Formats: sequence, C-alpha cells, structure tokens
Amino acid sequence: MDFEPSDDQRLLVESVTRMLSGAYSFAQRKGYMSLAEGYSPSVWSQFAEQGLLGLPFAEEYGGFGGGAQEVMLVMQAFGQVLVLEPYFSTVVLAGTGLNVAGSSEQKASVLPAIAEGRLKMSFAHGERQARYDLTDVVTTAKRNGSGWVLDGSKTVVAHGEAADRIIVSARTGGDRHDADGITLFLIDAGASGVARRGYVSRDDTRAADISLSNVQVSDEDVLGAVGDGLPIIQRIVEAGIAASAGETVGAMEAMNEITLEYSKTRVQFGNPIGSYQVVQHRLADMFMAQEQGRSMAMLATMSIDNPDQATRTRDIALAKVGIGQAGRYVSQSAVQMHGGIGMTEEYAVGHYFRRCMVIERLFGDPAYYLNRLASEVG
Repeated sequence: MDFEPSDDQRLLVESVTRMLSGAYSFAQRKGYMSLAEGYSPSVWSQFAEQGLLGLPFAEEYGGFGGGAQEVMLVMQAFGQVLVLEPYFSTVVLAGTGLNVAGSSEQKASVLPAIAEGRLKMSFAHGERQARYDLTDVVTTAKRNGSGWVLDGSKTVVAHGEAADRIIVSARTGGDRHDADGITLFLIDAGASGVARRGYVSRDDTRAADISLSNVQVSDEDVLGAVGDGLPIIQRIVEAGIAASAGETVGAMEAMNEITLEYSKTRVQFGNPIGSYQVVQHRLADMFMAQEQGRSMAMLATMSIDNPDQATRTRDIALAKVGIGQAGRYVSQSAVQMHGGIGMTEEYAVGHYFRRCMVIERLFGDPAYYLNRLASEVG
C-alpha cells in the first residue's frame, strides 16, 4: 500500500487541521468538557458539514467512499488536539459494524443519518468479567415470538450516554466462552429496559455502563447472521485499533512539539534546558519513538482490508504492541521533561498522557497482545 498521501488526502488533512485550529485550542477544549454533553455539539455539526461523519461510507448512503487510510489521517489530526466528540464510537466502531454486516435496509436507514450528524452511535460489547476476551459474553438474547429479548449489562461503552442507537452483542447460543453463538443487535438507546449510567473517563472523554432488562428487539434489528457475530466484532475491534493508533500518532506529535518548545524556554542553571546534551538525546529518542509508532499505525491501517484473517490478526497485534509502547514512552518522557507542571490540569501535556494511556489499554494492552504473539510462536 502506498502511504504517500494523495492530493485529495492532503486537502482532507489541511481542511480538518484548519477547522480544528479555530475550534479546538486547549482552552476551548476545557470549555467543551464542562458542557452537559461533554463535547461540543457545534463542532459535531462542523464535522458533518465537512463530510467527516460520512467519510468511510459509500456515496449511495451519503458518504464519501473513503477508506482506512483517510480515517487514520483524520484521527491523527484529532489526536493532535484531543477531540472529545463521539467520532470514534459513531463513525469508526459502529460505522465499521454497519459497513461489514449491515443489510441494505439497515445501511440506508442509519448511515445517512450518521453522515448528516443526526445520529450518534456506540458499540457495546465489553463486560465486567471479560477483560480483553472477545468471546466472553454472558448478556443473553432469547427468542420471543418473532423477535428477541435482551438481558445483561455492558461496561465502559465509549460515548454510550450520548448514543441514539447502540450495537449490542448478546449470546443467542453456546456457553460463555464459545466463539459461536454471539449475535449483534441494533437497539434504540431510549428503548424500554435500557438504562445508562454515564461518567467521565480518565482521559476526559465520556463513557457509560449500560444495563439491559427485558429489552424487546425484532429480527430486523439483527446485525449480520444470528450466532455469527464474533467475526464482525473482530473487524470492529481491528478498525478501532487502527484508528486509535492514528490518534496516538497525532498525540505524540503534539507532545513532542510542546516539549521541544518548553526545552527552549525553560531555564535551569542559567541556560535553556534544551541546550543540555542529555535533554537533546531524550528529545531525539521521543521523536524516534513517534516515527516508530507512525509505522505501526500504518501497519494496522494496511492490515484492515487484508482478506487473510491469520495475517491480519498477527499484524494488528504487532501494531497494537508497537503503538502502545511508543505512546507510553513519549507520554512519560514529555511529563518527565516538564517536571511537576506536566501533571497539572492546567497544562496540556498531562491530558495527552492520560489519553495515550487509555488508548494503550483499549481492546487489550501490549502485554495481552505480546502473550498472543508468543503463543503463536510456541
């Protein structure tokens, strides 16, 4: 895959960067955090106006027909300013599920509404007992005439409180850890029996725990084939890893820029700290980690459309380890270089640090994927 941006991709990045430069200073972001939604509805509307919400969807559904590379570039720009809006949960996670498994009717009903900014979505799969095991599902969906009844709970659902519709996984057959028997459903967030407890995550984004009690859904709400939801979930997770890798690259770029500037202005022992060789070496190491992370983000993006599942799974695991290690090194180094101010709420570096630490654990931390890679070798 050629990762040299095309002219259209350069224009995309320029337009997104220009829009964010006027709408997403650190002070503005802090203001958005204090809003009831936890993000800016005005910025969300700007995303829709610029076509970002329909970026990966086919033109027949109001989208622009973009792919994983375009999404990575947008997420990289988002990472540079720590965007709070539910783009990741709506467009990347839920959008991937619909693109991969949605029927023509489901796509026609949902995707244009997402592209226009009228519909926000989330992906609810994780459960308290599961940790990173995608097959560990105890939420149930039982037949009830021509429909289904869902019971169970989901935890740490990104932007679950803001979502209008939710993709939920539930077990329609098999035992707790069986790969078969998991089914995905499209449910209305306001449906009877759906309860949400929203909260602010450690990285300032919003999440929710969702409980399902006797939630009634129809066959038309099934996403994909009954009992065959795991491959769809895997594709959603892979898309999420690739997109969040791009976001981490953007965050590393911002931290390196902030830290370099700080090294030029912070004076110690009568000289800017950037004049000392040990600081210069650390800055060089941070830049190298950033570029290594960029390569891992490219690997993840390149792997998304690989039809060989075994190769795709291995490459995604490698990318998750690499981007996690790079993000951790740059984040910790940036905070250390700033000293105590680096961890204060009033300074941006600490916020980048927390976001990178959350992404590092999203869908599995590096240790989890290293164990998976090691088991393959063994």
